[in-house]
Amino acid sequence: MAAHPAPRPLTVGFDLDMTLIDSRPGIRAAFRALSEETGVPIDADLAVTRLGPPLEQELAHWFPDEQIQKTADRYREIYPVHAIAPTTAMPGAREAMAAVRESGGRSIVVTAKHEPNAKLHLAHLGIVPDETIGWLWAEAKGEALHEHGASVYVGDHIGDVRGARVAGALSVAVTTGPCDADELRAAGADVVLDDLTAFPAWLRSYRPDPA
Repeated sequence: MAAHPAPRPLTVGFDLDMTLIDSRPGIRAAFRALSEETGVPIDADLAVTRLGPPLEQELAHWFPDEQIQKTADRYREIYPVHAIAPTTAMPGAREAMAAVRESGGRSIVVTAKHEPNAKLHLAHLGIVPDETIGWLWAEAKGEALHEHGASVYVGDHIGDVRGARVAGALSVAVTTGPCDADELRAAGADVVLDDLTAFPAWLRSYRPDPA
C-alpha cells in the first residue's frame, strides 16, 4: 500500500493592528510626539482611522517625499516609548490564539508594522504566536503566509484579504478596523466576523479542504 503523508498541522495567520490589538491610543500618542518634535502638524485622530498600510503611506500626507524615510525611522525609534503601554488587546484576541493552539494548530502574526515593535506589543500583552513576521503589506503578506503554510489569514483590512488571496489561504475578516463588512466581502473575504470573539466557534466548525 502507498504511504500517505501525514496532514500538515493547521496554521492560522493573524494581522496585528486592529485585528489582535487596538493600537490607536498608542499610535495617536506616537504621532503627537512626532509632531511636537518635528514641528509639523499631524492630525493624529485622523491618522488612526486609516491604520493598515505601511507607515510611510501615512507620513506622505504630512511630510514631503524627501523627508519621509528619515521621519519614518525616527517614528519607529520613539514608538516604544509612547505606543506600547497604551495599546490594548482586541476583544477575543487571546481566546482566538488559544483556540488555534487547542486545535493542535500554529498561529503566526504577519503585519506591516516594524517587526521589533510588533513583538514588543505582543510580549507586553501576553499574546504568544509561534512566529511574528513584520514589514509586509497586502500582497507581500501572502508570500510569508505561503512560506509558513498558513491556510487561514485573519485581518481587518482589504489589504489583508489580498494577502490571503496571494497565499491561497481562506480570508477571515473582522470588522474592527477601517473596512466595513461590505468592503471586505467585495474584496473577496470568505468569512466576515464582527470581531475575534466569534473566531473560536468559527474555527471549531471549520473543515479544511483535504487537498
